[in-house]
Amino acid sequence: MSLTNDALVERPSASLGDRLQLGALRGLLSVLRALKWKRAVAIGERVGAFGYRPLGVRRGTVERQIAAAFPQMPPDEVKRTAREAYEHLGRITIEAALLSDLGREGVLALFDGADGWEHVERAHAQGKGVIFATGHVGNWELAGAYVAAHIPTDAIVRRMANPLFDRWITETRERLGMRVVYDSEAVRRVPRALRENHAIGFLADQGVKGLASTFVPFFGRPAKTPRGPAVFALRFGSPVVFGAAIRQPNGRYRFVVEPVTVEETGDRDRDVDAIVARYTRILEEVVRRTPGQYFWHHRRWRRQPKDTPPELREP
Repeated sequence: MSLTNDALVERPSASLGDRLQLGALRGLLSVLRALKWKRAVAIGERVGAFGYRPLGVRRGTVERQIAAAFPQMPPDEVKRTAREAYEHLGRITIEAALLSDLGREGVLALFDGADGWEHVERAHAQGKGVIFATGHVGNWELAGAYVAAHIPTDAIVRRMANPLFDRWITETRERLGMRVVYDSEAVRRVPRALRENHAIGFLADQGVKGLASTFVPFFGRPAKTPRGPAVFALRFGSPVVFGAAIRQPNGRYRFVVEPVTVEETGDRDRDVDAIVARYTRILEEVVRRTPGQYFWHHRRWRRQPKDTPPELREP
């Protein structure tokens, strides 16, 4: 990954803190690039574990949410899964930082292949774009790079608070073939991308204040979930798939795809909610298979309907 002068031109709004953070990132990357990939990733894993213990960063949140999602899981297993989630987060953070050093062939070399890719090919053949509704499971940055290695891809993202970080990660994604679309621009830019038959990637598992959302079950508890993928699918007749890059025991990844049914009954709001519930249910199934690869650090059930029963409220 090359942090060129053009890529790092400071915006007027960049603060001293922003510049110091970017400097720290550049220093870290210079060290990581001197290491082999596996060694660098292993360091990330250990740093992640350090965040779990002794630092305990959001440890209570992570353990409570895992225990709530898996009520039959013994306490020791909850702790083991929580530690695994921290290690995984550290690992994929390093992987994401080094991704653009790899290029298309290097990205594909991290994978053992894909399950269900024929659903993407079939959807893309319709010529109406392909909407990817995914979540913070596996390595979501690597998932976007994998899709972009096969078909033109737009990634819907939120702007980062640090403008220098934001510019750096945007250019990293662009080097991997993705076209970055900020969520504030999605209404204007997504229709054009769908007409161009692009894949559109949405991370659709975090309820954000002010973002059009609906409440659907996630591990049995109502969770605020973005409606964007479903709204665009119905408005433009675009097919929807769920896709994720899941780490295998050998350290490599497998891209998994599941089609998401899109049905129109004439009741637009109900149809949107049904699609949101479907891709959330698929995400839950993937998380059940790989609970240590989910981003439990986010308070997934923080925002719920006011009439949510006490037993289903945020743990």
